[in-house]
Amino acid sequence: MRVVIQRVSRASIHINKELHSSIGKGLLVLLGIEAEDELSDVEYLCKKIAGLRIFSDDEGKMNLSLKDIQGDCLLVSQFTLFANTSKGNRPSFIQAARPEIAVPLYEACIQNLNEHLDRKIQTGEFGADMQIELINDGPVTLLIDSKAKN
Repeated sequence: MRVVIQRVSRASIHINKELHSSIGKGLLVLLGIEAEDELSDVEYLCKKIAGLRIFSDDEGKMNLSLKDIQGDCLLVSQFTLFANTSKGNRPSFIQAARPEIAVPLYEACIQNLNEHLDRKIQTGEFGADMQIELINDGPVTLLIDSKAKN
């Protein structure tokens, strides 16, 4: 699994020109799932996301986690994070998990983040054409791959 995490002042998702979900201060998490991923990848990433100390404390240092600040989380499934662009100009998405694998793992991420953060997170809609608006805070953007646990 791969995630792109963006610290935001706010973010929202529109589907079919209608507001689907929105958050205030917190994290926008774009989640890519590949065929070999399992529940251990879900647990690793969700624990990491909830505990990342990337919010400023009273001294302006990145010392606080999403849980510490009681921030919001918006989780969006994004298979394009596993695009292979090594040949030609048209990306291949063969590495991305098929829906029968990806959907249960995406749902497990939702449940796991809810538990780690002790609150309901907001989500996109799996497989939908979504328009995402966000205000980056910082900007702070991180990439984490569950297969590269260093």
